[in-house]
Amino acid sequence: MHPLFGTFALTALPAGATAFRQQVKAFMQDHLSALPPDVRARSWMGFDAGFSRALAKRGWVGITLPAQYGGAGLDAFSRFVLVEELLACGAPVSAHWIADRQSGPLILRYGNDTQRAFYLPRICRGEAFFCIGMSEPNAGSDLASVATRAVPLPDGGWRLNGRKIWTTNADRCHFMLALVRTSGETGDRQKGLSQVIVDLSLPGVTVRPIHDLAGDAHFSEVSFDDVQLPADALIGQEGAGWEQVNAELAFERSGPERLYSSVVLLDAWMAALRRLPAVQRDVVTIGRIMGQLATLRAMSLAVTARLAAGESPLVEAALVKDLGTGLEQSIGALAEAALGDLADLAADADLYRTAAYVSQISPTYSLRGGTREILRGMIARGLGLR
Repeated sequence: MHPLFGTFALTALPAGATAFRQQVKAFMQDHLSALPPDVRARSWMGFDAGFSRALAKRGWVGITLPAQYGGAGLDAFSRFVLVEELLACGAPVSAHWIADRQSGPLILRYGNDTQRAFYLPRICRGEAFFCIGMSEPNAGSDLASVATRAVPLPDGGWRLNGRKIWTTNADRCHFMLALVRTSGETGDRQKGLSQVIVDLSLPGVTVRPIHDLAGDAHFSEVSFDDVQLPADALIGQEGAGWEQVNAELAFERSGPERLYSSVVLLDAWMAALRRLPAVQRDVVTIGRIMGQLATLRAMSLAVTARLAAGESPLVEAALVKDLGTGLEQSIGALAEAALGDLADLAADADLYRTAAYVSQISPTYSLRGGTREILRGMIARGLGLR
C-alpha cells in the first residue's frame, strides 16, 4: 500500500466538538426561517450578510481564529461540525464563507502584525467579506500562468493591472485576496508570484457579474486598471505566492463542504421516498450513496486531523475533494433518474425544483476549488505516478 493512504487514519470527533454540535443546532432553530428545499439547496451560494453577522456574534465566523482577534479560538474539528450543520440545514453561508475558511487563516499564518490586527477582527465581526482572485481569462485552471501584474512603486506601494474571472461574490465582497505576478514573465510559471489584498472599492477596479444557467450571478469578472495598492497590500513574502496559495487551497479543499453540496436534495429525496409505499423506495441506491458519504466523511475527518496538527495535506485534500465532487454530482444525476422512473416522485413539486437546480449547478462542482484534471494530476504526483 502506498504511504499516502496510511495518512487517512480513522479519526473520531473529540468530545468537545460533539457537544458543540448541540449549540449549533439550537442556533439554527432560532435563526433560520422555514425555506423550501430548492432555496436551501443554494446554501453554498446563498448570500445573507445578516445571517453571517448573527453567526459572527456567536464567534462562529473565524471560528478557528484566536480570541485576541475576535475569533472563537476553537479547533478544526469544531469548524467541521459547524460546516456540517450549516450545509445540512441549507444555511446561506456565502457571505462569510471564503473569509472564514481560507482568507482569515492565511492572513493569520502569513500576514504581519498590522495586517492581522486590521483584517482579522473585521472578518470575525462579519464586516469584511473576501473573494479569491486566482483564475484568469485564457488561463483555465493553470494558476501558474497568471498574467495579472503588481508593479512596485517608488513610494513602496503597487500598481495593479490585469483581470480575474469566475470570482465568486466579487460584486458583494469588500476585499479580494489575489494571486499576481510581481516579477518575471508568465513563462516563469511559479516563480515571481505573490499574494496581495485588494480593496474592491478602489478606483480602477471594475466588477462585472456573470449570469449562470440557473439564473444566478454568483461569479464575476474583475478588471484592474492602474489600481494603486498600498505597500502593506502584500501578504507574506514577495515571490512566495505559489507556496502560500497551495496552503490556502488545502484549507479550501479539505472540509465537509466538498461532500455536502447536494445534501439538501438528498434529504428531500429521502423524505419523498418515505411517503411512498415500501415497494417503491429505492433503498439500494440510497444505501450506496450513504455508504460512499460515510467513507468520504471519515476521510475528510482524517484530513481535518492533519490540519489540526499544523500540517498541510495537499494531496490528501485533493483526493477527498475529487471523490467528494463525484459523489455530489452523482446525487443529482441519480435523483433525476428516480424522478423519471416514478411519477409519484416527479409530482413532488419541491423535490422536482430542487433536483432541477442541482442539475443545473452541479457541473460547477468539479470546477471550483480546482478542476478534476488538475486534482488528479496532483494525486498522481503524490502517488509517484508522474
